Amino acid sequence: MADTQIPRYQWVLLAGLLLCFIALAVIANTAHIPEFDRRIFLALRDPMDSTKEWGPTWLAELMRDITALGSNWILLFFCFVYAVFLCLIQRPYLAKYLLLTVIVGMLVSLLLKLGFDRPRPSIVPHGVRVYTSSFPSGHGMSSSFVWLTLALVATWHTDNVKAKRFLVGVALLTTLMVSFSRVYLGVHWPTDVLAGMAVGLFWALLCYRLARYGQAHYCQDKSQF
Repeated sequence: MADTQIPRYQWVLLAGLLLCFIALAVIANTAHIPEFDRRIFLALRDPMDSTKEWGPTWLAELMRDITALGSNWILLFFCFVYAVFLCLIQRPYLAKYLLLTVIVGMLVSLLLKLGFDRPRPSIVPHGVRVYTSSFPSGHGMSSSFVWLTLALVATWHTDNVKAKRFLVGVALLTTLMVSFSRVYLGVHWPTDVLAGMAVGLFWALLCYRLARYGQAHYCQDKSQF
């Protein structure tokens, strides 16, 4: 099925995501922390002791479990397993599209972090260890394009709208949970995770459209896609 014509709403969505990232990058590049960043950040802390996360102890542990779903190592593991599965069922082009999208996306995420070099929040203790700069959120960006790409690959050969919406919905929900966990655990400002999600979703959708175009115009054996 050749899905090569990009609907107008998808162009609008791609442009909106890119503009959102640019706007957040401008905000993040200022010398001071925006007030809404600080308010949301502190709203997730114990009002009696800002060194502790809001809520019961089990909630903090749950957030640590959820944040692992955005770890590059975990995401790469799932992607490589799925890529092998695609090769085994004679879908090598889909496997290449998946791995190329994910690996290049992670490199872009690293380059963006090095370019902006925004310091991590330091007004509260970090709930997990961190090793890179803050903007954009690597967990937010990687979880966005990896989980959405996995969902899109899974729905490539079906016209079942409910199935497509379900998988895309699960991917977006996972991304939101991972991004929220980063703010909750005190390792990212809200603007970091919003920017990460925006550029991650932009990357996933852009690669999907390019893959669809390539399938229709350059792939001689479409059964391998």
